[in-house]
This record gives sequence, structure tokens and C-alpha cells, in this order.
Amino acid sequence: MKPNWKPYFFWILLAEAVGGLSGWLTRDSMKVYSETILQPPLSPPGWVFPVVWTVLFALMGIGAARIYLAPPSKARSLGLNLFIAQLAVNFFWSPIFFNAQAYGFAFFWLLLLWALVLWMILVFRKVDPPAAKLQIPYLIWLTFAVWLNYGVWYLNR
Repeated sequence: MKPNWKPYFFWILLAEAVGGLSGWLTRDSMKVYSETILQPPLSPPGWVFPVVWTVLFALMGIGAARIYLAPPSKARSLGLNLFIAQLAVNFFWSPIFFNAQAYGFAFFWLLLLWALVLWMILVFRKVDPPAAKLQIPYLIWLTFAVWLNYGVWYLNR
């Protein structure tokens, strides 16, 4: 049987497009951030973020495609809805943090994203355990991002 790559292409492209658009909309503010904002210990160099996010968005898309290809169920529908919801919340974090420089609000927004991703992983696990495992690096990175966001908020009050 020939593998069906179209869903993978669609879901990966969707995730990468959301991330790419968010990054593009905040590109000027990211430069200002890296040059003028106090950053907490363990802050990686700027080039790390697009590399990590490109990989994470690809993993998100692969996981979503696996869920999409699973047999229809309530958990499958909830998983895909959570995927879209967390992608939307993810999209808005960058403009809140970089463009608006609302670091406190961005911190709580990021906690919302973290909770949505955890919920998504738990639902994905019911439908397709490998799809859930693909999201674990995302949750780990978000945990690190919570630390960085809090540090920026604290240091730049």
C-alpha cells in the first residue's frame, strides 16, 4: 500500500506557516529585544530559536497528521481541536512578547500554552501514542521558555 503523504505535508506546512508568520511579524522587535533587553541566565543565542522552532513545528505537524489519519473518534476530534487551539495561542505569544513587550502578560499566556500542550499530549496519547511522544520536546522547550519569559519579565520591570 502506498503511503499517504498529503496529510503530513498539510499539517507540517500549517504548523510551519503559523510559526513563520509569527516570526515574520515580530522580526524587527526581535532585533530590538536581542540588543536592549536584559536576559536571564541560560538565554541561548538568537540563532537557536528559529532552528529549534522549525524542528518543533515539524514534529507538531507530524503528530497532528498521525492523529488526523487515526480512525474517527471523540478523542481524535478533541486532539485536532486542541492542536489548532495551541497553535493559535502559540502564534500570538510572539507579538505579545516581542512587539507589545508585555512580558508579564506573555508569561501567563505562555502558561496557558503550556497547559494546552500538556492537555493535547494527553489526548494524543489516547489516539496515537507516538504522536503524543513527538510533542514532548515541544513541552520541554515551552518549560524552558517559561523560565526565559519569567526572567525577562523580572529583569525588565
